[in-house]
Amino acid sequence: MLSLNGSFAPPGDKSISHRLALMAILASGRCVVSNCLPGEDVQSSLKALQTLGGNFETNDFINVIITGLAGKTHAQGTIDCGNSGTTMRLITGILAGRNGRFVLDGDNSLRKRPMERIAIPVRQMSGQVITTDGKCPMTIHGQALQGIDYQLPVASAQLKSAVLLAGIQASGQTRVIETTSSRDHTERLLRQMGGKITQEGNSWLVQKSDLKLPDQFYVPGDPSSAAFFLCAAAILNNSSVTAQATLLNPTRTGFLDVLKRMNIQINVHQKNALAEPVGDIQVSYSSEILATVIEENEIPSLVDEVPILTLVATQAKGTTVFKGVQELRIKETDRLAAISSQLNKMGARIEATEDTLIVHGPTLLHPVDHLESFGDHRIAMTLRLAALLTETSPDIAEETCVRISYPDFHDTLKRLLIS
Repeated sequence: MLSLNGSFAPPGDKSISHRLALMAILASGRCVVSNCLPGEDVQSSLKALQTLGGNFETNDFINVIITGLAGKTHAQGTIDCGNSGTTMRLITGILAGRNGRFVLDGDNSLRKRPMERIAIPVRQMSGQVITTDGKCPMTIHGQALQGIDYQLPVASAQLKSAVLLAGIQASGQTRVIETTSSRDHTERLLRQMGGKITQEGNSWLVQKSDLKLPDQFYVPGDPSSAAFFLCAAAILNNSSVTAQATLLNPTRTGFLDVLKRMNIQINVHQKNALAEPVGDIQVSYSSEILATVIEENEIPSLVDEVPILTLVATQAKGTTVFKGVQELRIKETDRLAAISSQLNKMGARIEATEDTLIVHGPTLLHPVDHLESFGDHRIAMTLRLAALLTETSPDIAEETCVRISYPDFHDTLKRLLIS
């Protein structure tokens, strides 16, 4: 019987690493970033900063020295966002307020993802954004912006951040209204960089501000990456795994609340409260996992963990239901279709509707020779861990895509895995 045991340090948080690189376009100063995620998506954000005239220095993409542009970008440029939707969506809000003409493009996967949602509020601020049939390539003609009141049509940290980063450059006040809270890393960083930002209930208000990078910044471990091994430990007999120095921001740890409801043993030890709360998370095997219902208002705090939670649900007693998960259909791939089709191939019983995922359990997963990741890093990692339940090692197509968010995933798996 295979099990996972021991401690590991997840890679630096992807969302925070992105934002440090991209917000440096608007901020002055020099920041020494420790534990920056070296994944390909974050490299796209760092290279975007460089393309626009900024600078970063690194030997390993983990420890990075970033020099801010203070908004003094080149007057034109073509930004290759690679596979990174975060890069493209956040930089749209940033460049809309800078003078010049900018083209944003990405790989074939990114070209299929919707971008009109970002363009709409920027246009309301007098920005000029031209999409290609609602997708990229996108052309931005940067100019002076006007503040607006904007209610988010969906819970999206990327959309919220794009409007806030446009608003921090706009005349007047910009108010962003959330109906459901989403991750708040942009807001925290704006405060730390001296931005004029306040919270009133479910609204965020920003005014035109000069930003300055912190001298130093430690990026906590990514809870979305940690979740893969923590969730696997919950379903593999005799397993106990601890994720060290991991981000404990409550907008990112919804998956822990779900695991607790499923009768899984979790211990959290908070260590530091810096710009973001940090601590260790331990999860141990549970012999009696219970099904649960994940409501739509919970999804923003665990949206990246739905694939691995789906695997956990296959081993739970009863029917687990994920409600309001339609956003997963427009990620790197259609994650609802991807995770249901591949786990069903292994013997799971999962139904995917337009906005709901229904998992019947428990089911005994059986070996298969080949699985498809569809080039999606979170699907690939989930399937590799699912294979541990069958004690086999199937071929997973395009498995190297894990480098997008967790370059050391396979090395960490080998260290934790014992027979």
